[in-house]
Amino acid sequence: MKIIFTGGGSGGHFYPIIAIVESIQKIIKEKKIINPEMYFFAPTPYNQGLLYDHHIEYKKVTTGKIRRYFSFLNFTDLFKILWGTLKALLDMFDIYPDVVFSKGGFGSFPAVMAARILRIPVFIHESDSAPGRANSWAGKFATRIAISYKEAAQYFPEKKVAYTGQPVLEERLTPITNSATEFFGFEESVPTIFIMGGSQGAEIINNAILDILPDLLKKFQIIHQTGTANLEVIKESASAILLENPNRDRYKPFGYLNSLEMRMASGACHLIISRGGSTIFEIASWAKPSIIIPISKSNRNHQTKNAFVFAKSGACAVLQEENLRPHILLAEISKIMENKEVSKKMEEGAKNFFKSGASDQIARELLSIVLSHEKLD
Repeated sequence: MKIIFTGGGSGGHFYPIIAIVESIQKIIKEKKIINPEMYFFAPTPYNQGLLYDHHIEYKKVTTGKIRRYFSFLNFTDLFKILWGTLKALLDMFDIYPDVVFSKGGFGSFPAVMAARILRIPVFIHESDSAPGRANSWAGKFATRIAISYKEAAQYFPEKKVAYTGQPVLEERLTPITNSATEFFGFEESVPTIFIMGGSQGAEIINNAILDILPDLLKKFQIIHQTGTANLEVIKESASAILLENPNRDRYKPFGYLNSLEMRMASGACHLIISRGGSTIFEIASWAKPSIIIPISKSNRNHQTKNAFVFAKSGACAVLQEENLRPHILLAEISKIMENKEVSKKMEEGAKNFFKSGASDQIARELLSIVLSHEKLD
């Protein structure tokens, strides 16, 4: 039994794959099935430690990105894509898996194309309310298609689609509330805001927070995930801004938060500020109020679409980048944090939005393809 996983190489592609692998390993232990050989085809391993811990072998895939605008990089990247596809084809022929599971993204193209050529079943999962180019293309011939948003179903063949929700790592599903504020050195009596910038950070959000930081710290405590590349700059800027501020200890910046720290942050916070990617599903699983600030120029504007679908459930407020002014952000934060009725409605909306069991459902279907190629129920 052999399964190849592939994805664009971001956390939004990588962590759902790990969540599915964990479900596969749980199922094979329960059913006493032989362990499948598992591989990850991507431009980077993203987290080599997690691949090793889950017995997943990494195969590097060189690829490029074709842009919708004129760029000389389109010509050079085309050769990267061709070379990457050839390399993926040779590696896949050598492995010859039972199924290829793709999370989409430009990094998935070589592996999915290789599977197409070798007539290996392809199973894709789409995390956004509108698919990117890779999954739009793969959806035309994929054997199975799983989606996180009901709204994505319209882009794929109806008979192949299953609304599963988003796979989320089991260890991130449950916030830690006991001693969470103490973990960050905070006061129990002061409300906490968690800013999720992701591993890459979000410079526009970082700058907006710095602009209103003294005002925020009068009433709130801040856990700020800045992105590893931005941490030192943010630390220096915050130190200068808060030099004489008596509330400076209420601000805690981090480049990146591991799973334990993430659970602590989600347990300690009363409001989350985030982008409109796959973090939406973690926020929903925690049943926390949120302000979503989508990337304005994401592929097919998918983050904005995601954000408004989430907002439709009553789970969040959406603040678009063109409206991200310090006074507007501060007013939006105050409206949620200082109104228990608004906050409670968002908690309920988030709780109702989250669909649990996605990892297990996808894992079972993958194993059914590997073992017997049965159809979806």
